[in-house]
Amino acid sequence: MATQRHSGPRSYTINTMTDRFDCHYCHDSLYGKKYIKKDEKHCCLRCFDKFCANTCAECRRPIGSDAKELHHKNRYWHEDCFRCAKCYKPLGNEPFSAKDDKILCNKCSSREDSARCHGCYKPVLPGTQSVAYKGNTWHEECFTCFQCKLPIGSQSFLTKGEDTYCTSCHEKKFAKICVHCKKAITSGGVSYQDQPWHAECFVCNTCKKPLAGQRFTAHEDHLYCVDCYKTTVAKKCSGCDNPITGFGKGTNVVNYEGQSWHEYCFTCKKCSLSLANKHFVTHSEAIYCPDCAKKL
Repeated sequence: MATQRHSGPRSYTINTMTDRFDCHYCHDSLYGKKYIKKDEKHCCLRCFDKFCANTCAECRRPIGSDAKELHHKNRYWHEDCFRCAKCYKPLGNEPFSAKDDKILCNKCSSREDSARCHGCYKPVLPGTQSVAYKGNTWHEECFTCFQCKLPIGSQSFLTKGEDTYCTSCHEKKFAKICVHCKKAITSGGVSYQDQPWHAECFVCNTCKKPLAGQRFTAHEDHLYCVDCYKTTVAKKCSGCDNPITGFGKGTNVVNYEGQSWHEYCFTCKKCSLSLANKHFVTHSEAIYCPDCAKKL
């Protein structure tokens, strides 16, 4: 709302008639009397107040010849009547604003034009510290955490429904807890066997390589990448001497007297017949099918 200025205050010039003129309205002689000239018409003071005086927009009374008059956009006021419609501050010598035919001082005009605080519903005046979020505005001291009630100010915050929380309170109330480090997961995270992890906690137990989005396996409550599982955890096949990982080919394992084989490696030493789920014979630490064993 723009600041404006009125014209005035002004007073009509009252003179003493030295010529022989009569009052334009009552026709009494003005010689030797006080008069006012308005619109090229000479009139006595009594007729001026009765026929010529403007009506005050505030008190609705005539603005007499002895009063000071203020003028703004075809409206007139007594000097004492020209005041703010909200706080009643006299504005005869002050800048002002006009809104809906109301005269307002600059302070009240700022309040009228300012956004309302979403917390206390009072005006957020220009120049004051404020917070704007999703089309709403708060005084900085009114933008508080729903839980601890402390001002959030310029700190980070999170929302839940219509409520706003500081980071600390949101973590305590809503965040999932990492199964590894027991701390809150504020963003992202990994879920494994219905348990939440920080992505930075979901790593290989040996080389600490991140496992999110990678192939891995678990052994005795520890996680391993494929390479570390092969070299540090997996049993060695007694047939091919390669690790038995359970990845890809050879997921089935044959165990016998403390030794382990890939299913496809558990074969007769002589004829290479697969002996998985079949009868076999051992001789000198080697495995044979029953037919080959007879020929030994």
